[in-house]
Amino acid sequence: MAKEPMKIEVLFFGMVKEITGGASTTVEMEEGSTVEALFERFAGEFPALRPMSKSLVLAVNQRFVARTGELKDGDEVAFMPPVSGGTGEWRQVIEDDEGHFFAITADRIDAQELAARLVEGRDGAVVTFDGVVRNNSKGRETLYLEYEAYEPMAVEVMARVGREVASAHGISRIGIIHRVGRLEIGESSIVVVVTSPHRKAAFEACADAMDRVKKLVPVWKKEHFADGETWVEGAWDASVTG
Repeated sequence: MAKEPMKIEVLFFGMVKEITGGASTTVEMEEGSTVEALFERFAGEFPALRPMSKSLVLAVNQRFVARTGELKDGDEVAFMPPVSGGTGEWRQVIEDDEGHFFAITADRIDAQELAARLVEGRDGAVVTFDGVVRNNSKGRETLYLEYEAYEPMAVEVMARVGREVASAHGISRIGIIHRVGRLEIGESSIVVVVTSPHRKAAFEACADAMDRVKKLVPVWKKEHFADGETWVEGAWDASVTG
């Protein structure tokens, strides 16, 4: 008797969403199909995906995977192009027992409030990185930016990066908030706050966190200009692409 096909939920982000014409779809695959087979299915339907093959990363159930891995019925697979490099309700949030804080929001980010949430009496340094939207890019006047994220995975990866950085540098706490949606000139797209007994560790941890976030967290940026718009293509960290 023939086996029932697997149902796979597929999510598309950034420029991939525009190529496929939608943010998600459900497909049926034969039992034992690999991640690569799923990619080939969509590359056959949307040839513009094929030149992106080496830079495109696929995640299964919010985890980076090798394309040789087998899919299971009910899996959620995300097609993710290279990442780009005021408080309200959080879209996604993780606050752990160590006091670290990670969130995705569509609202303005209040860096001072994040610092106040993290700092403790033992701390002698608070270092903040506040990434703001500038009014130009490669000689073109920028009107505004638009950020999109694979939100559940993005906050999980930020949390993993933050905890690794905290452990490596011996700091007290770290907080990372990334904004999504439309951002105007001068607004914060990402804020990283590090608290530590000593300033050297705080500075180094903050820089390390930003370097990792830009290459590991699934967030994409579209730049809007007076004469057009474009997705910003960055690069995945080598640990992701293998």
